[in-house]
Parts: sequence; structure tokens; C-alpha cells
Amino acid sequence: MHSHVSGIHHVTAIASDLQANVDFYTGLLGLRLVKRTVNFDDPSAYHLYYGDGTGTPGSIVTFFYWPGFASRGRIGSGQSTALTFSAAPDSLAFWEARLAQHGIPAKRLARFGEDVLRFADPDRMPIEIVAVANDDRSGWAGGEIPREHALRGLHTAELTVRDAAPTEHLLTTTMGLRLVRREEHRARFEAGPGGSGRYVDVIANADAPRGLGGAGTIHHLAWRVADDEAELAMQSTLAAAGFATSPVMDRDYFRSIYYRERGGVLFEIATDVPGFSIDEPVDSLGRELQLPKQFRHARAAIEAALPPLRAA
Repeated sequence: MHSHVSGIHHVTAIASDLQANVDFYTGLLGLRLVKRTVNFDDPSAYHLYYGDGTGTPGSIVTFFYWPGFASRGRIGSGQSTALTFSAAPDSLAFWEARLAQHGIPAKRLARFGEDVLRFADPDRMPIEIVAVANDDRSGWAGGEIPREHALRGLHTAELTVRDAAPTEHLLTTTMGLRLVRREEHRARFEAGPGGSGRYVDVIANADAPRGLGGAGTIHHLAWRVADDEAELAMQSTLAAAGFATSPVMDRDYFRSIYYRERGGVLFEIATDVPGFSIDEPVDSLGRELQLPKQFRHARAAIEAALPPLRAA
């Protein structure tokens, strides 16, 4: 079986201040905290997931937070370099006013014929909201944001590399994406049926400094496949193309493999199944701490060591 990815599953970044991160993504941007858990390798560190009402693949943004981890990263080549969300065509004025009300500077720009509002999160990571007409996804309307202006999910993933050719070759052959258009040093590709949530922009910048991991940077980009069979097929396809992938890892809410593309960006392939309601009802997603199986025996100690968290 030959398999390709069908779009973006999630983007994972690193935050320096847990509460500021929660307040920004749930309070200001109105995303739902769909899962509060811990790092699979370090239960002293929160791993938070934000998204739409159910954590639909393509709506999910996740953050690692390490207490005392003060090192600020550097955004540059070999990284995914912005979080880009989709909103309704007439929503940018609402978001511009909301950001101004909270003292967050933002600027308008045009890209690929789309109107874009660009600003930054508390760790100075670039955030964009794009006015998209043909996106029928509905965002989370359980917070302060009116449903008609809710962020619907991720619109585009963005990759910055010094030499775009190897990255573009991987995307259009092994991973099955199609070139949509080019604009100066940026090329847009789409996966699966295409459209918002299935785009990736590759930016060629030979002068970009090498990106360094740390607070305010994106750790990896996860692509989506339907199920375990498609994941294994993708793993075989990547191996045949000369990419070393990790073993399949059970992340409770999806299964994953990881590999680094030639430009240096860490990619993950994540399954759409089983989803975020496997260990708590949809109505109460994100309210209680959920622990990976290997840590459940130590819940009391883990909860005692984690910092307090107030969620909108």
C-alpha cells in the first residue's frame, strides 16, 4: 500500500511561561484547551494541547513547558517558523481590534492573494490569522470569541530552509503534496484534498541563521494520516526514500513516527485515530490532568510537583 499525508495534524512549540501561554491561546485567541497532560519523557513538564471543540486534526497546537527552562530559542532555518490560523473573510477587523485592546501590535499584509494579520505570542513567536473564504471548519465558540469570528484551525504550516530544493522534492514525491503557486522566495504546496489546514509554505532563505530550539520556537510539525495502516505505509515509503524514521510511538491520542527532512525541520506523521476523547468526555476535555500510561501510578507525586494552572 502506498500512502501520502493528507494535511497538517498539529504543530508543537515551546513556551517559557505556562500561565501566559494558556491565557494567550485560550483567553485571547479563544482556542479550547483540549488536553492537559505531561511530556512523554518528562512528567515534570506540562504538555498542553489547544484546538477546536474536539481537537480535530488540523486544529491542534501543542506546547511543551519546562519549569526553569529560560533559554530562548532562535527562529531560523531548519524550523517551522510561524503559526498560521484560518478565520472568516470578514473577521480580521474583529481580531485587529481585539489585539489592539490587549496592547498587542499587529500588521496587515497580503500573501498569495490572501489578507493576513501578523502578530506575536508572549514568547515572540510569529502568529498569523488569514482571512479564508472557502473553509467550512468551525472553531471553538465556548469562550469569549463569537462563533462567526472563531479561529477555525491551522491554515498553513511554514518551513524556512536555506535550500528549498530537497524539501520541495520530499514534499512532492514521497509525501504526495502538489505545488499550488510561487511568490518570490515562498512556494505553497497542498496535501490530500487541499485547502485550508492542508497547506505548507516553503520559504527559501540562504541567509537565514540556523534556528535554535528553545522558548518561542516551533519544535516540530506533525502531518496527518488516517490510521495505523497508513502510518506504516508512510514509514515504508520514507525508508525507501532514504529517510531514517523513529519506531511507531503510541502517544495515547495518536500514533507517531518522527524523521528530519533534509532542510533540518523535524517532521512527525500522526494518525487521526483514536482522538482526544479516548480518556475523557468531549464535554470536559482539558479540565483534568491526563497522564500517559507509564506515569499513572505516580499521579499524586506528579500533580504535587506540577505548577498550578488556571484555564479559561
